[in-house]
Amino acid sequence: MSQPPETLEQLQYIRYTTRPQPCSATLGWIKSNRLLVCTILGVIMGFVTGCSGRIFSPTKTFIELVIFPGEMLMRMLKMLILPLIISSLVTGMSQLDAKSSGRMGSRALVYYIVTTVLAAIVGIVVVVSIHPGNTSIKQTRLSETSAIPVSTVDALLDIVRNTFPENLVQACFQQVATVYKEKPMQPLHLTGNISANFTDDVVPVVEYEKKFVMKEGTNVMGIIVFCLGFGLLLGELGQEGKVMTDFFSILNDVVMRMVELIMWYSPIGIMSLIAGRIMQIGDLSTTMSQLGMYMITVIVGLAFHALITLPTIYFTVTRKNPWTFFKGMLQAWITALGTASSSATLPITFRCLEENNHIDKRVTRFVIPVGATVNMDGTALYEAVAAIFIAQMNGVQLDLGDIITVSLTATLASIGAASIPSAALITMLLVLSALNLPTEDVPLLFTVDWLLDRLRTSINVLGDAYGAGIVYHLSKDELDRMDSERRLSTISYRSPDPAIPLDTILSQRRRSSIHKLETRSVILPPIVIPDRTRNGNLSGSETQI
Repeated sequence: MSQPPETLEQLQYIRYTTRPQPCSATLGWIKSNRLLVCTILGVIMGFVTGCSGRIFSPTKTFIELVIFPGEMLMRMLKMLILPLIISSLVTGMSQLDAKSSGRMGSRALVYYIVTTVLAAIVGIVVVVSIHPGNTSIKQTRLSETSAIPVSTVDALLDIVRNTFPENLVQACFQQVATVYKEKPMQPLHLTGNISANFTDDVVPVVEYEKKFVMKEGTNVMGIIVFCLGFGLLLGELGQEGKVMTDFFSILNDVVMRMVELIMWYSPIGIMSLIAGRIMQIGDLSTTMSQLGMYMITVIVGLAFHALITLPTIYFTVTRKNPWTFFKGMLQAWITALGTASSSATLPITFRCLEENNHIDKRVTRFVIPVGATVNMDGTALYEAVAAIFIAQMNGVQLDLGDIITVSLTATLASIGAASIPSAALITMLLVLSALNLPTEDVPLLFTVDWLLDRLRTSINVLGDAYGAGIVYHLSKDELDRMDSERRLSTISYRSPDPAIPLDTILSQRRRSSIHKLETRSVILPPIVIPDRTRNGNLSGSETQI
């Protein structure tokens, strides 16, 4: 048996030699963040595998097999979107009163409008400063399509129509849209000297007829509005609606447990999605020569909004470190980068906010589903950059009024953008039509949208998360007050006369599950009463009233 050290030098030697190694702290962090580390490795391996696979010129069948694991991930996540939105909104709203939910909603709405407008302004400043558009790009345009009439008014009216669906079951898989179809008309015959200018005396006349159709896709906006009203009224029922409230609360817990299981498969799915999309790129050198500066412009704008605008707003309101908050959202940010869908990332966003950043569930269940539908910072920035890029490519000079139109239209169009991959390319037609720019140039951007869509989706998710943190900070006192009032209500009784004996009140309490007497309130202290068995003997357990 070794002798204990007797000198001070020996004690200091032991103290310094037994200091924990730095690698042990790193291993401890990796062990506690295994899922995050695996997801980051999945993203890196996806880029490496995709770039390596392009060397062998893979066939379409091989690429489909590579993407298949990622397709399964998207299907599993989308499978949970509808039950998660319904259960989270109903549960969250049932725990709030009308006044609290109204204040919380107004704060979230102000945040959405401010950040979306700022994102569009950042995009305009960046694209005007860098000026990536060049008229020579159109000479080698990759594809062309015929122009289709697009009306900004019709698009805005479609948003309102989808807000109040006429059939909730149909809203789970379809939404209304205004489309223009060619209307068959009789050809116009020209006579006289006018026809001498044409090779044929028949001039085709094309007119478009406006129709309302149901297109594929979940009407998230309509479902959210219904769940908000349903949950708010359910909370006002009190004890009468407790069974329904417990049902949606348990449903939400079950869905979140399913999300935890799916998340361990996400690194494989994200790796396959990124690798497959890189393999699907045609001529990479031609694409980069034509749209390289456009991609850099969008990336610079998104980086500025994510690293400067959003953290500044968060710090100004909460006086907390935004980078600590972002660290807790890293898992959701990477998942959005891989899936390119804010709706598919919704379950992971809930998990990161509630477990890592400790945001109240009543806030996340209200703010995040709404934000994933209407708060599209990255989309607004992208559409502003794309519209001005197309104007520069066509040699169109935009004045101050046109730039203001771009910012406003991009903001409104981003609200109508579905939270699905590449939805911004469809809503961008609204911005182009507002400026009378050619919509047939939009397909040119499809060649690089696979990357930019992932980047702007990750910014959308990050903006929703910062919004939840800000709303929680501003609503924390109200939520704490609601909790304290709820705790006090559990020990309050109503008595017709304070002189009534305590035994009488307790016996009435036992005979009726809900004791209602319309008189003034008397708050009684907790009383410990021993339970008795049927034969009158003490059971040994006590009940606290």
